[in-house]
Amino acid sequence: MKTVKVLITGGAGYIGSVLVHRMLESGYEVTVLDNLMYRQSSLTHLISHKNFNFRYGDVRNLELLKELVNKNDIIIPLAAIVGAPACSKDPILASSINKNSVFELLKLVHESQLILMPTTNSAYGKGPKDGFCDENSPLNPISLYARDKVLVEQRLMEHSNAVSFRLATAFGVSPRMRLDLLLNDFTFRAAKDGFIVVFEGQYRRNFIHVDDIASAFLLGITCFDQFRGEIFNVGLSEANLNKIELCKIIKSIVPNFVYLESEFGADPDQRDYLVSNKKIEALGFSPQKSVEFGIHEILKAFPFFSHTPHNNL
Repeated sequence: MKTVKVLITGGAGYIGSVLVHRMLESGYEVTVLDNLMYRQSSLTHLISHKNFNFRYGDVRNLELLKELVNKNDIIIPLAAIVGAPACSKDPILASSINKNSVFELLKLVHESQLILMPTTNSAYGKGPKDGFCDENSPLNPISLYARDKVLVEQRLMEHSNAVSFRLATAFGVSPRMRLDLLLNDFTFRAAKDGFIVVFEGQYRRNFIHVDDIASAFLLGITCFDQFRGEIFNVGLSEANLNKIELCKIIKSIVPNFVYLESEFGADPDQRDYLVSNKKIEALGFSPQKSVEFGIHEILKAFPFFSHTPHNNL
């Protein structure tokens, strides 16, 4: 049987470092294109795997991108400057990678190739106060990151074999760790500092463990006929939480943790919504890792993170 070949751009990042390992375990041949902009070595443990290939380079190098796209059956574009703060820091760089490079990539992908791409449920912006956002809800992107992802998703869905995964806020341990993600950040600070000041504590998010994100991609590939041409929210339905609710869960695990809600100051990321994940759940997606699991996991890994920055800033 022919081995299915997968190209993952940005595969040495937070999600990719988990997804690549899972795909190799599942028998795929995986090629990663990454410029290692965060000086990460998150895939070195896979170098000896016979089905793993790494190309050092930039997704904006169109000759290199064309070469790699033509050699693979499935394309998963993960390369991105992720998050509102990181995009605000260098908006020109962010849009060149998050939007322009993907537009160019989509021109190279043949109609017979499969393309599964992470977008973001931050596209919902501020959702209704007492209702859920599903895949048909109006989009109201606030940040540059979300606005670019909305434009990319529109172009992506013109492809005959495309799937868009609107990811919830990720959490959990990855070989390329990020401590600037909300749950990871709050848990790390609970362990390191013992307290945080929370701005706009009633703002709501949906969360999903990074390993469950990888599971969504694998399910999307193995059941592609059911996923083809569709957009899916990908989150943990029991983890529609506001910031104060998240702090309470952390405190139940770290009893000495103190959190104070400030009436002054604003969160630079103004998202506030509840998300329905029923559409992908109806196709068999069942996240396995809870918020509590992720908190315990980060606390267990704390010694590895306490002396080195792990973020996108």
